[in-house]
Order: sequence, then C-alpha cells, then structure tokens
Amino acid sequence: MINQLYALYKREVLKLFRSRFMWAMILAQPLMWIIFFGNSLAGLPKGFLAQYFGVDNYLAYMLPGMVTISMMTAGTFASISIVIDRRLGYLKRVLTTPTPRSAVFLAKALGGMTRGLLMVPVILALGALLGVHYKIDWGALVVWLAGLLALGIGFSSLFAVFTSNTSDVHAPGVIANFITMPLMFTSTAIFPREFFPTWLKALSEVNPLTYATELGREALIYGSAPNTTALAALALFAVTTTAIGIVMVETQLSPD
Repeated sequence: MINQLYALYKREVLKLFRSRFMWAMILAQPLMWIIFFGNSLAGLPKGFLAQYFGVDNYLAYMLPGMVTISMMTAGTFASISIVIDRRLGYLKRVLTTPTPRSAVFLAKALGGMTRGLLMVPVILALGALLGVHYKIDWGALVVWLAGLLALGIGFSSLFAVFTSNTSDVHAPGVIANFITMPLMFTSTAIFPREFFPTWLKALSEVNPLTYATELGREALIYGSAPNTTALAALALFAVTTTAIGIVMVETQLSPD
C-alpha cells in the first residue's frame, strides 16, 4: 500500500506544481484576505485592541486565523480531485488495479493538506511586509506546525468523504459552504471569544479552528509556551476523520 500511496500522492503534488491557476490562488487568496479583511478593523483604538484582542494591530490578531482558515478551505481540493478523477475515468483505471481504496483516499487528503501548507509562508511573509511583528516561541511554533498538519489532514479527509460516491462537480462547493462558513464564524479565527454569546462560546470550544488559531497566536504573536492540550485535540480530530474516511471509502468510493 505504501508504494501505491506514494505514487498517488506524488501525482497530486505534481498536479499542484504544474497548475498556474493553483499558484495564482495560493498567492492571491492571502493577499485579498489581508487587504480587504485584515484592514477592516484597522481604525479600532489601540487601547481597545490591547484589551480585547491582546495586540495593537488587528492584522496581527487575524493572521493566525487566516492560516487556519486557509488550511480548512484547501481541504476542499481533496474532494474536487476525487470528482475530477472520477469524471475523467482515472479513478476507474486505478480501482481496477490492486490499489486499496484507502490509498486513494489518503493521497487525496495528503494533497489537500499540502496545498494548505504552501499558503502558510505566503501569509506570514505578507504579514511581515505589512508591519506585523512576530514574537516567536520556537517550542510553540513546532507545536503549531504539527497542529496545522493535523488540521489539514482532518479537513481534507472530511471533505473527501462527502464526495467519495458522486461525480457532481457542484458537490464540493456546496459541501464546502455548509462546513466552512459555520466553522469560520464559530471559531476565534476572526474575533475573540469574549465577544460571543454563551451558546457561541460553547461551539467555539469544540471547534478545531479555534485550537489551531490559538496555537498560532501563542507561537507567533504572544510568544507563549506551547499548548499540548490543543495539539492533542487537533490530533484527535485528524485521527477520527481519517479513520471514518478510510472505513467509508472501502464501501462508498465508486469508480463511476
């Protein structure tokens, strides 16, 4: 299985690096987020930002959240890739070989995670160019990067499961909207938990985006010690979604 997984993952990576449109998205999406959303609260008083956000620059607060949102949305490409391969007949050719269905699924999940990781240095570099000052704790940085890997695998697996038996090109977009929007606005990626009503606070506390975002702020903005509890929660999310995905694709991943 390892050889098949490596070959399929290598194909996903080669498709990514050969796509001009994908590189345009990797570069343009963070830029648009920073320009239009990162500056939306630039006029807030520094005292207010310091009290409620813990920073004197909203962009610095939002930057880790932007990274986690990008990791989540990049996961949709795992489901898109499955649909495209099915429509082109490639999935049918693969499944007529001894390649396990789980290898196909894991290659798509790893491909989605890789797309998300490529956005991380772009976002951080743009933030530095726009005046964000990083207070890096290297231990927390390692924990955060591990958390991003888990987050990317988890969401890529989640999205891939929903398109394992459909060839409808509209399915990935519809599913993504149902998942990404609620998770984004029930996390602390954009606003602090203190602004939320009680029921929204409860949702944010079980939202994987919240854990990944707070790990990023601790590593980059606050310079705090690593939070291994948050990493454990993200690891549990990744293991759960991947395990469910492997079980489901063995029966649901169809070539047509």
